[in-house]
Amino acid sequence: MNFTELSLNANLLSGIADAGYETCTPVQEKVLSGAIQGTDLYVQSQTGTGKTAAYLITIFQQLLSADNLKGKKALIMVPTRELAVQVEEEAKILARYSGLKCASFYGGVGYDRQKQRLAKGVDIIVGTPGRVIDLQESGSMDLNNVGFLVIDEADRMFDMGFYPDLRTLIKVLPNTNERQTMLFSATLNTYVKNLAWEYTEDAKEITIECESITVSEIDQFLYHVSSDDKMKLLCGILLREKPESVIVFCNTKRASEVIAKRLQYNGFETEFIIGDLPQSKRLQIIDSFKKGSLKCLVATDIAARGIDIDDLAMVINFDLPNEAENYVHRIGRTARAGKRGKAYTFCSEQDVYNLPSIERYIEMSIPSEVADETLMAEDKSDGIYIKITNYYDDEHDFKNYSREKKYSREKRGKYDGKRQYNSNRSGIKTGYKQDSYKKYSKKQNTIKDFHQDAEQLSKLSFEERMKVYKQKYASNNQLAASLDKNKNSKQNGKKRYNGKNTSPKSNSQKNRQISVNHSNAYSKKYEAKKLPDKSEKLGIFAKIKNLFNKKGK
Repeated sequence: MNFTELSLNANLLSGIADAGYETCTPVQEKVLSGAIQGTDLYVQSQTGTGKTAAYLITIFQQLLSADNLKGKKALIMVPTRELAVQVEEEAKILARYSGLKCASFYGGVGYDRQKQRLAKGVDIIVGTPGRVIDLQESGSMDLNNVGFLVIDEADRMFDMGFYPDLRTLIKVLPNTNERQTMLFSATLNTYVKNLAWEYTEDAKEITIECESITVSEIDQFLYHVSSDDKMKLLCGILLREKPESVIVFCNTKRASEVIAKRLQYNGFETEFIIGDLPQSKRLQIIDSFKKGSLKCLVATDIAARGIDIDDLAMVINFDLPNEAENYVHRIGRTARAGKRGKAYTFCSEQDVYNLPSIERYIEMSIPSEVADETLMAEDKSDGIYIKITNYYDDEHDFKNYSREKKYSREKRGKYDGKRQYNSNRSGIKTGYKQDSYKKYSKKQNTIKDFHQDAEQLSKLSFEERMKVYKQKYASNNQLAASLDKNKNSKQNGKKRYNGKNTSPKSNSQKNRQISVNHSNAYSKKYEAKKLPDKSEKLGIFAKIKNLFNKKGK
Protein backbone atom coordinates (compact mmCIF):
# COMPACT_ATOMS: atom_id res chain seq x y z
CA MET A 1 0.00 0.00 0.00
CA ASN A 2 1.29 3.47 -0.92
CA PHE A 3 1.06 6.40 1.47
CA THR A 4 -0.78 8.38 -1.20
CA GLU A 5 -3.64 5.87 -0.96
CA LEU A 6 -4.22 6.82 2.67
CA SER A 7 -6.29 9.88 3.50
CA LEU A 8 -3.37 11.82 4.99
CA ASN A 9 -2.83 15.54 5.39
CA ALA A 10 -1.25 17.16 2.31
CA ASN A 11 1.54 18.79 4.32
CA LEU A 12 2.28 15.44 5.99
CA LEU A 13 2.45 13.72 2.59
CA SER A 14 5.03 16.27 1.49
CA GLY A 15 7.14 15.42 4.54
CA ILE A 16 6.76 11.69 3.83
CA ALA A 17 7.99 12.29 0.28
CA ASP A 18 11.04 14.20 1.61
CA ALA A 19 11.82 11.26 3.90
CA GLY A 20 11.88 8.96 0.87
CA TYR A 21 8.88 6.81 1.83
CA GLU A 22 6.61 5.53 -0.93
CA THR A 23 5.26 2.12 0.09
CA CYS A 24 4.14 1.15 3.59
CA THR A 25 6.04 -1.61 5.35
CA PRO A 26 3.94 -4.33 7.05
CA VAL A 27 4.21 -2.69 10.47
CA GLN A 28 3.38 0.74 9.05
CA GLU A 29 0.30 -0.57 7.29
CA LYS A 30 -1.02 -2.34 10.39
CA VAL A 31 -0.25 0.52 12.78
CA LEU A 32 -1.75 3.22 10.57
CA SER A 33 -4.91 1.21 9.97
CA GLY A 34 -5.32 0.47 13.68
CA ALA A 35 -4.13 3.64 15.42
CA ILE A 36 -5.23 6.39 13.04
CA GLN A 37 -8.64 6.35 14.78
CA GLY A 38 -7.10 6.72 18.25
CA THR A 39 -6.94 3.06 19.32
CA ASP A 40 -4.28 2.01 21.87
CA LEU A 41 -1.70 -0.45 20.56
CA TYR A 42 1.14 -2.66 21.74
CA VAL A 43 3.24 -3.82 18.82
CA GLN A 44 5.92 -6.46 18.45
CA SER A 45 8.34 -5.39 15.74
CA GLN A 46 12.07 -5.61 15.20
CA THR A 47 14.36 -2.67 14.47
CA GLY A 48 14.60 -1.54 10.86
CA THR A 49 10.97 -2.27 10.01
CA GLY A 50 9.80 1.36 9.86
CA LYS A 51 8.02 1.46 13.24
CA THR A 52 9.37 4.93 14.04
CA ALA A 53 7.74 6.43 10.98
CA ALA A 54 4.59 4.42 11.76
CA TYR A 55 3.87 6.07 15.10
CA LEU A 56 5.13 9.51 14.02
CA ILE A 57 2.81 9.59 10.99
CA THR A 58 -0.06 8.41 13.21
CA ILE A 59 0.53 11.23 15.70
CA PHE A 60 1.03 13.94 13.05
CA GLN A 61 -2.09 12.97 11.13
CA GLN A 62 -4.31 13.24 14.22
CA LEU A 63 -2.74 16.49 15.45
CA LEU A 64 -3.27 18.07 12.02
CA SER A 65 -6.80 16.78 11.33
CA ALA A 66 -8.66 16.35 14.67
CA ASP A 67 -10.07 19.58 16.12
CA ASN A 68 -10.34 18.14 19.63
CA LEU A 69 -6.56 17.45 19.65
CA LYS A 70 -5.46 20.98 18.83
CA GLY A 71 -2.76 22.04 21.27
CA LYS A 72 -2.12 18.51 22.52
CA LYS A 73 1.43 17.21 22.96
CA ALA A 74 3.04 13.87 22.20
CA LEU A 75 5.52 12.24 24.60
CA ILE A 76 7.85 9.63 23.05
CA MET A 77 9.98 7.68 25.54
CA VAL A 78 13.13 5.93 24.31
CA PRO A 79 15.85 4.06 26.25
CA THR A 80 19.00 5.73 24.85
CA ARG A 81 20.26 9.14 23.84
CA GLU A 82 21.21 8.01 20.34
CA LEU A 83 17.71 6.74 19.68
CA ALA A 84 16.26 10.02 20.95
CA VAL A 85 18.36 11.99 18.46
CA GLN A 86 17.40 9.61 15.65
CA VAL A 87 13.66 9.93 16.37
CA GLU A 88 13.95 13.73 16.57
CA GLU A 89 15.69 13.90 13.18
CA GLU A 90 13.05 11.74 11.51
CA ALA A 91 10.23 13.70 13.15
CA LYS A 92 11.62 17.02 11.91
CA ILE A 93 11.69 15.71 8.32
CA LEU A 94 8.09 14.46 8.48
CA ALA A 95 6.88 17.68 10.17
CA ARG A 96 8.78 20.02 7.84
CA TYR A 97 5.64 21.45 6.21
CA SER A 98 3.16 21.03 9.07
CA GLY A 99 4.55 23.56 11.55
CA LEU A 100 4.81 21.05 14.41
CA LYS A 101 7.83 21.57 16.69
CA CYS A 102 9.95 18.58 17.74
CA ALA A 103 12.80 18.34 20.27
CA SER A 104 14.72 15.65 22.15
CA PHE A 105 15.73 15.69 25.83
CA TYR A 106 18.38 13.39 27.28
CA GLY A 107 21.17 13.31 29.83
CA GLY A 108 24.83 14.14 29.31
CA VAL A 109 24.14 17.73 28.26
CA GLY A 110 23.27 20.89 30.20
CA TYR A 111 19.79 21.73 31.42
CA ASP A 112 19.76 25.40 30.43
CA ARG A 113 19.56 24.87 26.68
CA GLN A 114 16.83 22.26 27.05
CA LYS A 115 14.82 24.54 29.34
CA GLN A 116 15.09 27.34 26.80
CA ARG A 117 13.82 24.97 24.12
CA LEU A 118 10.81 24.03 26.25
CA ALA A 119 10.06 27.68 26.92
CA LYS A 120 9.68 28.28 23.16
CA GLY A 121 7.07 25.51 22.91
CA VAL A 122 7.39 21.87 21.83
CA ASP A 123 4.66 19.70 20.30
CA ILE A 124 6.61 16.42 20.03
CA ILE A 125 8.74 15.60 23.11
CA VAL A 126 11.28 12.82 22.61
CA GLY A 127 13.35 11.87 25.64
CA THR A 128 14.91 9.36 27.99
CA PRO A 129 13.04 8.67 31.24
CA GLY A 130 15.65 10.14 33.58
CA ARG A 131 15.91 13.55 31.96
CA VAL A 132 12.17 13.86 31.35
CA ILE A 133 11.48 13.21 35.06
CA ASP A 134 14.10 15.79 36.04
CA LEU A 135 12.59 18.46 33.80
CA GLN A 136 9.06 17.64 34.89
CA GLU A 137 9.85 17.75 38.61
CA SER A 138 11.74 21.02 38.22
CA GLY A 139 8.65 22.58 36.62
CA SER A 140 10.28 23.15 33.23
CA MET A 141 8.22 20.51 31.38
CA ASP A 142 4.43 20.45 31.58
CA LEU A 143 2.96 17.00 30.88
CA ASN A 144 -0.65 17.75 31.80
CA ASN A 145 -1.62 18.30 28.15
CA VAL A 146 -0.13 15.09 26.70
CA GLY A 147 -2.52 13.46 24.25
CA PHE A 148 -0.16 10.76 22.91
CA LEU A 149 2.24 8.47 24.76
CA VAL A 150 4.69 6.26 22.87
CA ILE A 151 7.09 3.86 24.59
CA ASP A 152 9.64 2.72 22.02
CA GLU A 153 11.76 -0.39 22.58
CA ALA A 154 9.87 -1.22 25.76
CA ASP A 155 11.82 -4.46 26.28
CA ARG A 156 15.05 -2.48 26.48
CA MET A 157 13.43 -0.15 28.99
CA PHE A 158 13.01 -3.10 31.34
CA ASP A 159 16.50 -4.45 30.64
CA MET A 160 18.05 -1.11 31.54
CA GLY A 161 16.04 -0.63 34.74
CA PHE A 162 13.69 2.13 33.55
CA TYR A 163 10.46 0.44 34.66
CA PRO A 164 10.12 2.44 37.94
CA ASP A 165 10.76 5.66 36.02
CA LEU A 166 8.09 4.78 33.46
CA ARG A 167 5.54 4.20 36.21
CA THR A 168 6.47 7.54 37.78
CA LEU A 169 5.99 9.34 34.47
CA ILE A 170 2.73 7.68 33.55
CA LYS A 171 1.19 8.66 36.91
CA VAL A 172 1.59 12.38 36.13
CA LEU A 173 0.06 12.03 32.65
CA PRO A 174 -3.65 12.35 31.85
CA ASN A 175 -5.81 9.27 32.36
CA THR A 176 -5.82 6.43 29.82
CA ASN A 177 -9.18 7.55 28.40
CA GLU A 178 -7.75 11.04 27.75
CA ARG A 179 -4.69 9.95 25.76
CA GLN A 180 -3.63 7.40 23.14
CA THR A 181 -0.89 4.97 24.20
CA MET A 182 1.32 2.92 21.87
CA LEU A 183 4.02 0.46 22.98
CA PHE A 184 6.63 -0.92 20.59
CA SER A 185 8.92 -3.78 21.50
CA ALA A 186 11.08 -6.37 19.77
CA THR A 187 9.63 -9.01 22.12
CA LEU A 188 6.27 -8.98 23.88
CA ASN A 189 7.39 -10.57 27.13
CA THR A 190 5.37 -10.68 30.33
CA TYR A 191 6.70 -7.36 31.60
CA VAL A 192 5.77 -5.50 28.41
CA LYS A 193 2.30 -7.02 28.32
CA ASN A 194 1.68 -6.18 31.97
CA LEU A 195 2.69 -2.58 31.27
CA ALA A 196 0.32 -2.48 28.30
CA TRP A 197 -2.59 -3.98 30.24
CA GLU A 198 -2.06 -1.64 33.19
CA TYR A 199 -1.72 1.66 31.33
CA THR A 200 -3.78 1.24 28.14
CA GLU A 201 -7.49 1.01 27.42
CA ASP A 202 -8.77 -1.80 25.17
CA ALA A 203 -5.37 -2.02 23.48
CA LYS A 204 -4.97 -3.93 20.23
CA GLU A 205 -2.05 -6.32 19.83
CA ILE A 206 -0.06 -6.28 16.58
CA THR A 207 2.62 -8.89 15.97
CA ILE A 208 5.10 -8.75 13.13
CA GLU A 209 6.83 -12.09 12.73
CA CYS A 210 10.59 -12.41 13.19
CA GLU A 211 12.38 -10.72 10.36
CA SER A 212 12.38 -12.78 7.18
CA ILE A 213 15.03 -10.29 6.16
CA THR A 214 17.44 -12.33 8.29
CA VAL A 215 17.32 -15.22 5.85
CA SER A 216 16.44 -13.73 2.49
CA GLU A 217 18.27 -10.42 2.25
CA ILE A 218 21.45 -10.93 4.30
CA ASP A 219 24.37 -13.08 3.23
CA GLN A 220 25.48 -14.75 6.46
CA PHE A 221 28.87 -16.39 7.01
CA LEU A 222 30.14 -18.07 10.16
CA TYR A 223 33.80 -18.89 10.74
CA HIS A 224 35.04 -21.29 13.40
CA VAL A 225 38.23 -19.65 14.58
CA SER A 226 40.35 -19.72 17.72
CA SER A 227 40.36 -16.69 20.01
CA ASP A 228 44.00 -15.97 19.18
CA ASP A 229 43.28 -15.77 15.42
CA LYS A 230 40.11 -13.64 15.51
CA MET A 231 42.03 -10.39 15.03
CA LYS A 232 43.90 -11.81 12.02
CA LEU A 233 40.62 -12.93 10.48
CA LEU A 234 39.07 -9.50 11.08
CA CYS A 235 41.96 -7.76 9.34
CA GLY A 236 41.75 -10.24 6.45
CA ILE A 237 38.04 -9.59 5.88
CA LEU A 238 38.42 -5.81 5.99
CA LEU A 239 41.36 -5.87 3.57
CA ARG A 240 39.65 -8.26 1.17
CA GLU A 241 36.11 -6.82 1.24
CA LYS A 242 36.97 -3.09 1.68
CA PRO A 243 33.42 -2.26 2.91
CA GLU A 244 32.14 1.31 2.63
CA SER A 245 30.73 1.05 6.16
CA VAL A 246 30.98 -1.68 8.78
CA ILE A 247 30.00 -2.12 12.43
CA VAL A 248 32.03 -4.58 14.50
CA PHE A 249 30.10 -5.85 17.51
CA CYS A 250 31.71 -6.91 20.78
CA ASN A 251 30.09 -8.19 23.96
CA THR A 252 31.90 -5.87 26.40
CA LYS A 253 33.08 -2.28 26.56
CA ARG A 254 36.63 -3.37 27.28
CA ALA A 255 36.76 -5.53 24.16
CA SER A 256 35.29 -2.72 22.04
CA GLU A 257 38.07 -0.31 22.97
CA VAL A 258 40.80 -2.94 22.53
CA ILE A 259 39.59 -4.02 19.08
CA ALA A 260 39.19 -0.41 17.90
CA LYS A 261 42.73 0.53 18.98
CA ARG A 262 44.20 -2.61 17.43
CA LEU A 263 42.44 -1.84 14.15
CA GLN A 264 43.86 1.68 14.28
CA TYR A 265 47.33 0.19 14.77
CA ASN A 266 46.74 -1.93 11.65
CA GLY A 267 45.95 1.16 9.56
CA PHE A 268 42.13 1.13 9.65
CA GLU A 269 40.38 4.38 10.51
CA THR A 270 38.22 3.18 13.40
CA GLU A 271 36.36 4.56 16.39
CA PHE A 272 34.51 2.81 19.21
CA ILE A 273 31.28 3.80 20.91
CA ILE A 274 30.27 2.68 24.39
CA GLY A 275 27.96 3.97 27.09
CA ASP A 276 30.79 5.56 29.09
CA LEU A 277 31.83 8.03 26.37
CA PRO A 278 30.87 11.69 26.84
CA GLN A 279 27.68 12.61 25.03
CA SER A 280 29.37 15.13 22.73
CA LYS A 281 31.96 12.54 21.69
CA ARG A 282 29.30 9.89 21.02
CA LEU A 283 27.25 12.22 18.83
CA GLN A 284 30.36 13.32 16.95
CA ILE A 285 31.34 9.72 16.16
CA ILE A 286 27.82 8.76 15.06
CA ASP A 287 27.56 11.84 12.85
CA SER A 288 30.92 11.04 11.18
CA PHE A 289 29.84 7.45 10.61
CA LYS A 290 26.53 8.49 9.05
CA LYS A 291 28.23 11.01 6.75
CA GLY A 292 30.74 8.40 5.56
CA SER A 293 33.90 10.08 6.80
CA LEU A 294 34.28 7.21 9.28
CA LYS A 295 33.97 3.75 7.76
CA CYS A 296 34.57 1.37 10.68
CA LEU A 297 32.79 1.52 14.04
CA VAL A 298 33.24 -0.87 16.98
CA ALA A 299 30.32 -0.98 19.41
CA THR A 300 28.47 -2.95 22.04
CA ASP A 301 24.81 -3.95 21.69
CA ILE A 302 23.53 -1.26 24.07
CA ALA A 303 25.67 1.55 22.63
CA ALA A 304 24.60 0.72 19.07
CA ARG A 305 20.91 1.16 19.84
CA GLY A 306 19.74 4.18 17.90
CA ILE A 307 22.37 3.99 15.14
CA ASP A 308 20.12 3.72 12.11
CA ILE A 309 21.98 3.73 8.77
CA ASP A 310 20.24 2.72 5.56
CA ASP A 311 23.44 2.10 3.60
CA LEU A 312 25.34 -0.05 6.11
CA ALA A 313 27.31 -2.50 3.98
CA MET A 314 28.50 -5.03 6.54
CA VAL A 315 28.17 -6.26 10.11
CA ILE A 316 30.86 -8.33 11.83
CA ASN A 317 30.14 -10.19 15.06
CA PHE A 318 33.61 -10.31 16.59
CA ASP A 319 31.99 -11.95 19.63
CA LEU A 320 29.06 -14.30 19.26
CA PRO A 321 26.18 -12.62 21.16
CA ASN A 322 25.01 -14.20 24.40
CA GLU A 323 21.34 -13.74 23.47
CA ALA A 324 19.80 -14.99 20.24
CA GLU A 325 17.68 -11.85 19.85
CA ASN A 326 20.79 -9.68 19.80
CA TYR A 327 22.05 -11.62 16.79
CA VAL A 328 18.93 -10.58 14.85
CA HIS A 329 19.28 -6.97 16.04
CA ARG A 330 22.91 -6.86 14.93
CA ILE A 331 22.70 -8.31 11.44
CA GLY A 332 19.32 -6.65 10.80
CA ARG A 333 21.11 -3.30 10.55
CA THR A 334 22.77 -4.19 7.26
CA ALA A 335 19.69 -4.81 5.10
CA ARG A 336 17.49 -1.73 5.17
CA ALA A 337 15.11 -0.32 2.60
CA GLY A 338 15.14 -3.47 0.45
CA LYS A 339 18.93 -3.58 0.07
CA ARG A 340 21.09 -6.65 0.55
CA GLY A 341 23.56 -6.93 3.37
CA LYS A 342 26.45 -9.06 4.53
CA ALA A 343 27.13 -10.39 8.03
CA TYR A 344 30.22 -12.24 9.27
CA THR A 345 30.22 -14.05 12.61
CA PHE A 346 33.28 -15.33 14.47
CA CYS A 347 32.64 -18.44 16.58
CA SER A 348 35.48 -19.33 18.94
CA GLU A 349 35.89 -22.01 21.57
CA GLN A 350 34.77 -19.52 24.24
CA ASP A 351 31.29 -18.79 22.87
CA VAL A 352 30.44 -21.79 20.68
CA TYR A 353 27.78 -22.85 23.19
CA ASN A 354 25.65 -19.84 22.16
CA LEU A 355 25.40 -21.02 18.56
CA PRO A 356 22.61 -23.66 18.86
CA SER A 357 20.16 -21.23 20.50
CA ILE A 358 20.84 -18.62 17.78
CA GLU A 359 20.21 -21.11 14.97
CA ARG A 360 17.00 -22.29 16.65
CA TYR A 361 15.82 -18.69 16.98
CA ILE A 362 16.37 -17.81 13.33
CA GLU A 363 15.19 -21.27 12.25
CA MET A 364 18.14 -21.96 9.99
CA SER A 365 21.67 -23.26 10.08
CA ILE A 366 24.21 -20.53 9.38
CA PRO A 367 26.64 -21.51 6.58
CA SER A 368 29.97 -22.14 8.33
CA GLU A 369 33.54 -23.16 7.68
CA VAL A 370 36.82 -23.31 9.56
CA ALA A 371 38.95 -20.22 9.01
CA ASP A 372 42.35 -21.05 7.58
CA GLU A 373 45.45 -18.96 6.89
CA THR A 374 44.26 -17.90 3.43
CA LEU A 375 41.42 -15.85 5.00
CA MET A 376 43.65 -14.11 7.52
CA ALA A 377 46.04 -11.19 7.32
CA GLU A 378 48.98 -10.06 9.41
CA ASP A 379 48.03 -8.47 12.72
CA LYS A 380 50.55 -5.70 13.35
CA SER A 381 49.13 -5.13 16.82
CA ASP A 382 50.00 -8.66 17.97
CA GLY A 383 52.08 -8.40 21.15
CA ILE A 384 51.54 -4.63 21.47
CA TYR A 385 50.39 -3.35 24.86
CA ILE A 386 47.00 -1.64 24.53
CA LYS A 387 46.18 0.78 27.33
CA ILE A 388 42.45 0.97 28.01
CA THR A 389 40.06 2.37 30.59
CA ASN A 390 39.25 0.26 33.62
CA TYR A 391 35.52 -0.18 33.11
CA TYR A 392 33.47 -1.07 36.17
CA ASP A 393 30.77 -3.76 35.88
CA ASP A 394 31.71 -4.47 32.28
CA GLU A 395 29.85 -7.79 32.12
CA HIS A 396 26.54 -6.02 32.78
CA ASP A 397 26.80 -3.26 30.24
CA PHE A 398 23.18 -2.22 30.37
CA LYS A 399 23.39 -1.22 34.05
CA ASN A 400 25.52 1.76 33.10
CA TYR A 401 22.39 3.31 31.59
CA SER A 402 20.80 3.99 34.99
CA ARG A 403 18.83 7.22 35.02
CA GLU A 404 20.58 10.47 35.75
CA LYS A 405 20.68 12.08 39.20
CA LYS A 406 17.42 13.78 40.02
CA TYR A 407 17.43 17.50 39.34
CA SER A 408 15.80 18.43 42.61
CA ARG A 409 17.86 16.12 44.81
CA GLU A 410 19.84 17.93 47.49
CA LYS A 411 23.57 17.36 47.83
CA ARG A 412 24.49 15.32 50.85
CA GLY A 413 27.88 16.43 52.13
CA LYS A 414 31.05 17.42 50.38
CA TYR A 415 31.02 14.50 47.97
CA ASP A 416 27.28 14.51 47.22
CA GLY A 417 26.73 11.35 49.24
CA LYS A 418 29.24 9.31 47.26
CA ARG A 419 32.01 7.46 49.00
CA GLN A 420 35.44 8.38 47.66
CA TYR A 421 37.89 5.58 47.04
CA ASN A 422 40.93 5.60 49.37
CA SER A 423 39.72 8.66 51.31
CA ASN A 424 37.26 9.67 54.00
CA ARG A 425 34.78 12.57 54.06
CA SER A 426 37.42 15.07 55.13
CA GLY A 427 39.74 14.17 52.28
CA ILE A 428 42.30 12.33 54.44
CA LYS A 429 43.57 9.11 52.92
CA THR A 430 42.54 6.09 54.92
CA GLY A 431 43.84 3.23 52.79
CA TYR A 432 40.82 0.98 53.24
CA LYS A 433 40.17 -1.73 50.73
CA GLN A 434 36.99 -1.82 48.66
CA ASP A 435 35.37 -5.17 48.04
CA SER A 436 34.65 -4.32 44.40
CA TYR A 437 38.37 -3.91 43.73
CA LYS A 438 39.45 -7.29 45.04
CA LYS A 439 41.55 -9.29 42.66
CA TYR A 440 40.53 -12.89 42.36
CA SER A 441 42.95 -15.42 40.97
CA LYS A 442 41.67 -17.16 37.89
CA LYS A 443 41.27 -20.91 38.13
CA GLN A 444 43.54 -22.78 35.81
CA ASN A 445 42.02 -25.42 33.62
CA THR A 446 43.87 -28.61 34.45
CA ILE A 447 41.96 -30.79 32.04
CA LYS A 448 44.14 -32.33 29.37
CA ASP A 449 44.38 -30.35 26.14
CA PHE A 450 42.77 -31.86 23.06
CA HIS A 451 44.46 -30.99 19.78
CA GLN A 452 42.72 -31.16 16.45
CA ASP A 453 43.90 -29.43 13.27
CA ALA A 454 41.66 -27.35 11.04
CA GLU A 455 41.27 -29.90 8.27
CA GLN A 456 40.11 -32.63 10.62
CA LEU A 457 37.80 -30.24 12.44
CA SER A 458 36.13 -29.15 9.21
CA LYS A 459 35.17 -32.74 8.42
CA LEU A 460 33.21 -33.16 11.65
CA SER A 461 29.49 -32.62 11.97
CA PHE A 462 28.09 -29.95 14.24
CA GLU A 463 27.37 -32.45 17.06
CA GLU A 464 30.87 -33.91 16.82
CA ARG A 465 32.35 -30.42 16.78
CA MET A 466 30.45 -29.53 19.96
CA LYS A 467 31.77 -32.71 21.58
CA VAL A 468 35.32 -31.66 20.71
CA TYR A 469 34.78 -28.24 22.23
CA LYS A 470 33.34 -29.75 25.40
CA GLN A 471 36.34 -32.06 25.75
CA LYS A 472 38.78 -29.24 25.20
CA TYR A 473 37.09 -26.51 27.19
CA ALA A 474 35.22 -27.88 30.19
CA SER A 475 32.78 -25.65 31.99
CA ASN A 476 33.48 -24.34 35.47
CA ASN A 477 31.10 -26.85 37.00
CA GLN A 478 32.86 -29.75 35.32
CA LEU A 479 36.23 -28.40 36.37
CA ALA A 480 35.11 -27.91 39.97
CA ALA A 481 33.67 -31.41 40.06
CA SER A 482 36.91 -32.90 38.79
CA LEU A 483 38.93 -30.93 41.35
CA ASP A 484 36.66 -32.08 44.18
CA LYS A 485 36.97 -35.64 42.97
CA ASN A 486 40.76 -35.41 42.96
CA LYS A 487 40.72 -33.84 46.42
CA ASN A 488 38.51 -36.60 47.83
CA SER A 489 40.62 -39.29 46.23
CA LYS A 490 43.73 -37.84 47.86
CA GLN A 491 42.07 -37.77 51.25
CA ASN A 492 40.78 -41.33 50.85
CA GLY A 493 44.24 -42.47 49.76
CA LYS A 494 45.88 -41.69 53.14
CA LYS A 495 46.88 -44.77 55.15
CA ARG A 496 44.83 -45.34 58.28
CA TYR A 497 45.43 -47.75 61.15
CA ASN A 498 42.73 -48.51 63.73
CA GLY A 499 40.79 -45.48 62.56
CA LYS A 500 43.77 -43.13 63.04
CA ASN A 501 45.64 -41.18 60.41
CA THR A 502 49.27 -42.24 60.24
CA SER A 503 50.44 -39.32 58.11
CA PRO A 504 53.10 -37.08 59.70
CA LYS A 505 51.67 -34.39 61.94
CA SER A 506 52.28 -30.75 61.25
CA ASN A 507 53.69 -28.36 63.82
CA SER A 508 50.23 -26.95 64.56
CA GLN A 509 48.89 -30.45 65.19
CA LYS A 510 51.78 -31.21 67.53
CA ASN A 511 51.24 -27.97 69.45
CA ARG A 512 47.56 -28.76 69.86
CA GLN A 513 48.40 -32.24 71.18
CA ILE A 514 50.91 -30.84 73.70
CA SER A 515 48.30 -28.38 74.92
CA VAL A 516 45.78 -31.18 75.39
CA ASN A 517 48.32 -33.26 77.38
CA HIS A 518 49.10 -30.36 79.75
CA SER A 519 45.38 -29.82 80.29
CA ASN A 520 44.82 -33.48 81.16
CA ALA A 521 47.74 -33.51 83.61
CA TYR A 522 46.45 -30.42 85.39
CA SER A 523 42.96 -31.91 85.63
CA LYS A 524 44.29 -35.08 87.29
CA LYS A 525 46.37 -33.07 89.77
CA TYR A 526 43.37 -30.94 90.67
CA GLU A 527 41.15 -33.98 91.18
CA ALA A 528 43.70 -35.44 93.59
CA LYS A 529 43.70 -32.30 95.76
CA LYS A 530 39.95 -31.78 95.60
CA LEU A 531 38.19 -31.66 99.02
CA PRO A 532 35.62 -34.34 99.84
CA ASP A 533 32.03 -33.81 98.85
CA LYS A 534 29.61 -32.08 101.18
CA SER A 535 27.87 -35.40 101.69
CA GLU A 536 31.05 -36.74 103.33
CA LYS A 537 31.47 -33.83 105.82
CA LEU A 538 30.38 -34.38 109.51
CA GLY A 539 28.37 -32.01 111.65
CA ILE A 540 29.55 -30.59 115.02
CA PHE A 541 27.53 -33.06 117.14
CA ALA A 542 28.75 -36.01 115.12
CA LYS A 543 32.32 -34.90 115.61
CA ILE A 544 31.84 -34.63 119.44
CA LYS A 545 30.22 -38.06 119.51
CA ASN A 546 33.13 -39.57 117.62
CA LEU A 547 35.57 -37.84 119.98
CA PHE A 548 33.95 -39.42 123.06
CA ASN A 549 33.81 -42.78 121.36
CA LYS A 550 37.55 -42.64 120.74
CA LYS A 551 38.23 -41.72 124.40
CA GLY A 552 36.02 -44.55 125.61
CA LYS A 553 38.00 -46.99 123.56
